[in-house]
Order: sequence, then structure tokens, then C-alpha cells
Amino acid sequence: MKYLLMIPRALWKLWFVLNFVITLLLLYPAFLILLSREKWFSRAFWLMRIWAKWLCYGAGIIPIVKYEIDPKRIPSPCIFISNHTSYLDIVLSYVSVPNYFVFVGKQELDKAPLFRVFFKRMNILVNRKSNVDSHRAYLHSGEKIDKGQSVFIFPEATISSSGNMIPFKNGAFKLAIDKQVPIVPIVFYDNWKRLQNGGFFTANGSPGIVRARMLSVVHTKGMTNADLIPLREKLKGIIQESLTQPKQ
Repeated sequence: MKYLLMIPRALWKLWFVLNFVITLLLLYPAFLILLSREKWFSRAFWLMRIWAKWLCYGAGIIPIVKYEIDPKRIPSPCIFISNHTSYLDIVLSYVSVPNYFVFVGKQELDKAPLFRVFFKRMNILVNRKSNVDSHRAYLHSGEKIDKGQSVFIFPEATISSSGNMIPFKNGAFKLAIDKQVPIVPIVFYDNWKRLQNGGFFTANGSPGIVRARMLSVVHTKGMTNADLIPLREKLKGIIQESLTQPKQ
């Protein structure tokens, strides 16, 4: 049965990639202009949200986003975190979060010419294998928060292709404590089923529904570094519990 699925998976992924590349090329001049000045970054973010929705619906992906908090009352600045199981997580992040935020992403994105225009200028790239670069990205993230901008971080720091969470890194939680800003957890339930990281023919790839839920805010006011590990494990447990609930 799995061999019968290889062709439709590959065809759908090919269409997803073509849809991505064609629309990015069409929007590239607009991104280039909007990202030429920092004061226009919020407009680039608005365009990014439109593009993300187009990528979903254009590929037959129907996002369903639910909120445990009023989207109009999302604290700003804050740190958004989520589980990370697919490259589709990035797309759905822009669909799910209406407020401007800055992504912290891996350095490899800088090697893609079309990606680097907004990942290098508007967002923060980090080489997690380098302690020096990780510290630089940490300081840069803190500067963004000081400017009143929210930051989005995947605490797992890499994609878990199985849909199961792997241990969280400390960075997002240390940053939240140091800056005394709240954390807003988001859960992605189906992204790895729609677009799984792995072989082009063997990994999951299909249209369908993708669900996301923005969970309640976790405050860090008054916390110190002694609370770092408990905070990290608390957030991991909150996301894990939501993932294992039968209905969302």
C-alpha cells in the first residue's frame, strides 16, 4: 500500500514546491522593497501572512486555528513557542499569529537566495553548533524584545519528523525570564502528516486539514534563573498534553 502512495505524494509535493517558488518570485520585488527599511517590516509581515494563507489553500491545505486567548489580547512583546514537526510549521505560524513577530531560524536558510532576503533582514538566523553565534542570536533576540517586538522560537531547535516531541533547549525560556516577558505556546497537530520531513517519495505529503491551537499565556514575571528548568518542562508538558488530547 505504501508504494501506491509514492506517486501521489511526489506529485503533491512537486505542486507545493512549484506553488511556493512561483508565488515567491511574484512577490519577491515587493518583499525586496518592504524589507529595505526596518520601518516597513510590519508591512512585509502583513504580506507574509497573505502569502502563507495562499500557500496553504493553493496546495489544498485547510488551516483551522483555535485560540484559548482573545487574539486581540495577545501580549506584546512575548515569546511564541511551538512543537516543530514540519517545514509547514513556519507557514502555519504566520497564519496563526496575527501580531508582528520575529523568527529565530537556523543558519542554513541563509544559503537559499530567495529565503535570505527576509530571513536575514527581518528575522534572526543562528548557527546552533556555534556557542558564539548562539549567544549573538540570543542578544539580538533580546534587542528585538526591548524594541517591543515578539519573538517566535522552536525550542526543539530541529524538526521531529515522527510528530513526537524531542527535548527542549533552554534559550527561549532563559530569554523569557531575563526579559520578564510572557510565553505563548502554540500547538501544531497535523503538519507532519501533511508535509513530513524526509524522503520525497516515502515521507508524508498530501492536502488536508491542519489544526493549530494557541494556548493560554504563561507569565514569567518575578521568575529567576532558578525557575528556568521547571518553566521549560512546564511548557513542554502543556504542549504534550494538548497533543495527546483526543479532540481539538
